[in-house]
Amino acid sequence: MALKRNALGRGLDSLIPMDDVPAAGTSAINTVPLSQISPNPDQPRQTFAQEALDDLTRSITTYGVLQPISLRQVGPSSYQIIAGERRYRAALAAGLHEIPAYIRDANEQELTEMALIENIQREDLNPIEIALTYNKLIAQYHLTQEQLSERIGKSRAVIANALRMLRLHADVQLALSERRLTEGHARAILRLDDHQMQNKLFHRILAEDLSVRRAEELAKEMLEGVEISPKKPTLKREKNRLFDELKQNLSARFSAPVQLHCDANGKGRITFSFRDQEQLTRLIALFDKIPQE
Repeated sequence: MALKRNALGRGLDSLIPMDDVPAAGTSAINTVPLSQISPNPDQPRQTFAQEALDDLTRSITTYGVLQPISLRQVGPSSYQIIAGERRYRAALAAGLHEIPAYIRDANEQELTEMALIENIQREDLNPIEIALTYNKLIAQYHLTQEQLSERIGKSRAVIANALRMLRLHADVQLALSERRLTEGHARAILRLDDHQMQNKLFHRILAEDLSVRRAEELAKEMLEGVEISPKKPTLKREKNRLFDELKQNLSARFSAPVQLHCDANGKGRITFSFRDQEQLTRLIALFDKIPQE
């Protein structure tokens, strides 16, 4: 099947015939029992955000399923999801017994490609899920990166860069999949081939909330043999930390904003702010309860 490079921009229609197979009546949209549907085991997306799924469930409970899912028939009365697993899961959670669906013809390769494209269009996949799916399509169907590029409408460079993410240390991959790490940080870590060095830079990035630029600088230093160590807290930083804790404790104790001011000699002042006469009266009452020595 010859496909143009802009397949992704045109959506799933560019990968499969749009002639639906009616299951009942004359409508192209069929009503299919949920009990006859099974998820795609090769679904690229491995994680489903529970909060978003709960929101969708509430919406479906109120309004029903507004957008049909896409299925392929795998038996006389059995179907497999091509696109729309979130809607399928939410419909089950909402207690529905059937769901509107398009039934389409698709082979195993097209099924994986369509699931990948649908999730990418919705921006639902994390970088590791995308990389794993690219890798599976290439390995299972003996595709080159250029052929995969033609199939899904992504440039070869995009595919190559995505696949590089699989060279990351397992802990880094997990953080990237959980979006605790950005792709920019991941690319900085990828400059290091050794997994121990990757892990060291990774933990430094998280511990110090480093920018991508700083992560790139540290990766360069490590490649040049410069030993990097976590920054030791200076006296000033430790002092600021203690002041922040004290401000937070005082603000919580008196339910009012507190400011601390201290000079180089250790002299300073504590300032309480109040918004009205009532809050001032309450602050004075609290001060009166402080034991006097």
